[in-house]
Amino acid sequence: MARSTPITPVTLDAAERMDLPELRALQLERLRRTLRHAYDNVELYRKKFDAAGVAPDDCRSLADLVRFPFTTKADLREGYPFGMFAVPMDQVRRIHASSGTTGRPTVVGYTENDLSMWADVVARSIRAAGGRRGHKVHISYGYGLFTGGLGAHYGAERAGCTVIPASGGMTARQVQIIQDFQPEIIMVTPSYMLTLLDEFDRQGVDPRGTSLRIGIFGAEPWTEEMRREIEERMDIHAVDIYGLSEVIGPGVAQECVETKDGLHIWEDHFYPEVVDPFTDRVMAEGEGGELVFTSLTKEALPIIRYRTRDLTRLLPGTARPAFRRMAKVTGRCDDMVILRGVNVFPSQIEEIVLRTPGVAPHFQIRLTRRGRMDHMTVRAESRPDASPEQREAAVATIARAVKDGVGVSVDVEIVAPETLERSMGKFKRIDDQRED
Repeated sequence: MARSTPITPVTLDAAERMDLPELRALQLERLRRTLRHAYDNVELYRKKFDAAGVAPDDCRSLADLVRFPFTTKADLREGYPFGMFAVPMDQVRRIHASSGTTGRPTVVGYTENDLSMWADVVARSIRAAGGRRGHKVHISYGYGLFTGGLGAHYGAERAGCTVIPASGGMTARQVQIIQDFQPEIIMVTPSYMLTLLDEFDRQGVDPRGTSLRIGIFGAEPWTEEMRREIEERMDIHAVDIYGLSEVIGPGVAQECVETKDGLHIWEDHFYPEVVDPFTDRVMAEGEGGELVFTSLTKEALPIIRYRTRDLTRLLPGTARPAFRRMAKVTGRCDDMVILRGVNVFPSQIEEIVLRTPGVAPHFQIRLTRRGRMDHMTVRAESRPDASPEQREAAVATIARAVKDGVGVSVDVEIVAPETLERSMGKFKRIDDQRED
């Protein structure tokens, strides 16, 4: 379990102290302004609104947002590179972009006000995670066009922290820096945190004895089982941060360290909905579906009802009562594998792997085709101290758990430690070797 060292109580900012009627009034005011800004300055939005028969002034309540069309990643790619920008280029102070591995990258821009707001929400996220002024923050998110590194960087500075911009890679050196510089906080993808933990073990260093107290993990889905794995091996508080470049980057929502019960969405800047990914119906609070966001204060790239493809559900606020929570993302619509009529998500396999004795938290799903049938193989690494008998038992345990819990039959391979490719950023869980 995580360290018993108490977290110093945080002073909430003005927005975090708002009551619900005050927040809803602010959201409506900002939403109406955003819709007008997008319609007047982005041709794609003007065409989409006109085609749907709605105008910005038709939004008289928050419930009216459902009348407006969705925005998708394809829309952003259609506007590549700067067609979605709502301000002249001389007002854009920074540009980020996705990797573009599956097509044209999505390009996002930021005005000075956008960058300041972004730093504010990341700083708020760090404080909610337990970070305080004067803490040192080791940032292992990648820098560059990816929003993770620089988003975390400027947010940590805004929070009054000292930044260690380690970026990704050079894992052995990162372990040495953590020992020498003694940061209290690390910000990194959860899969790379596991890689760092393996490197601590390789160097014979007890990771529980480091200065780290808080891990802020994001950029990919991760499970409660992975939280327990990291907290036990590292002796830290492990909390979740959420964001995506099209909406702003990291800092859209944050898990509060005092509750660890889902991520509070910073609703004064980002308005959430959850919709059925197949019918587009807006889901009631507590019902699962695809997360959709509308920005409320962005200038360079206002985003209207953006379909994130992330699967979650909305819940009432707890540690920040006015702000709704989103449950941990369970997967992505486009990560779902349909295997012989059964929907399978990598997070389901992860939960099973992480609770299996003798198996390390490194796994990959390999998809192949045998004749006309798709087939899945779960490849997982054994722990270094696992006996041959434990490895053999793990094969049967995982296969049985997947069959019983997910409803499909799979092959299981337990491979030697350090066999699977490590990731410095988002880990690729699915290795699809099926022919088109």
